[in-house]
Amino acid sequence: MATELEFFLFARSFKQIAASGFRDLEPISNYNEDYNILQTTREEHVMRPLRNHLYAAGIPVENSKGEAEAGQEELNIRYAPAMDTADHHTIAKHAAKEIADQHGHAASFLPKWNQDRVGSSSHVHQSLWKDGANAFYDPDAEFGMSDLMRNYMAGLIRYAPDMTVFMAPYINSYKRFSKATFAPTKTVWSVDNRTAGFRLCGEGSKAIRVECRIPGSDMNPYVAMAAMLAAGLAGIEERLELQRPTTGDIYQAAQGGEIPKTLRDAVDTLRHSKMLRAAMGDDVIDHYTRAALWEIEEFDRVVTDYEIARGFERA
Repeated sequence: MATELEFFLFARSFKQIAASGFRDLEPISNYNEDYNILQTTREEHVMRPLRNHLYAAGIPVENSKGEAEAGQEELNIRYAPAMDTADHHTIAKHAAKEIADQHGHAASFLPKWNQDRVGSSSHVHQSLWKDGANAFYDPDAEFGMSDLMRNYMAGLIRYAPDMTVFMAPYINSYKRFSKATFAPTKTVWSVDNRTAGFRLCGEGSKAIRVECRIPGSDMNPYVAMAAMLAAGLAGIEERLELQRPTTGDIYQAAQGGEIPKTLRDAVDTLRHSKMLRAAMGDDVIDHYTRAALWEIEEFDRVVTDYEIARGFERA
């Protein structure tokens, strides 16, 4: 497995931003810096030590790049066994925060810090291997997809709503799922299509894999990836049939299941998931159900700026 970890760098530090009440947030750059050489060079005082220190610590960093928003970064680490990937992901997040803070900046993994900006994700690439070879690859099959891969992907799609809490664990997580932002809204798959919940990568090659595009940058990689493996393995055990790939702009597609739109919706599917209860145990599912409900209860208590602006005079 491998994760693509996205985050935002801000001009001010955590302490300064907290003192301002988290208002007037200013990214470190002024424009979309996706693959922009000049702007990312200006951020190397943070990104270069991040890459180098992680690499020196034994984490196989491949690269970093500017992402599709002002101040947004992406850190890519080489694929590894699932547990190692989760460790790499977690250490990298803490390193990004610590190194940014040392240089007077804040690194935030909040999935959606502004409604007018794109969100931050953590796409998860995955494949199963046997005897040193990619078991998802069949050179004679359509797209190079083995029957094992098709069953695995069908399991991911079937059980995506069940495991969404693990991929999007907070209230804010669901603000990211909006049209025209490259964040998915439907649990369908497509060939190299970034509007789908699941994207086939490496079509027809030994590097073939599935990318789950649902997780946000706030996911817990340990439970999220465990849930994905459980869903994929359930698809294999149940011999689930993979439907044809969806094409075109999937935001406009009529077919396909929906990703839960709120944490409230997602926690209901988690609570009643027979598959995840069998795979993880009742204690785990009950614990994370309660954790999600606590997040909802705390949010419901808060009076937001939107409510005051909306109704202070006109209510």
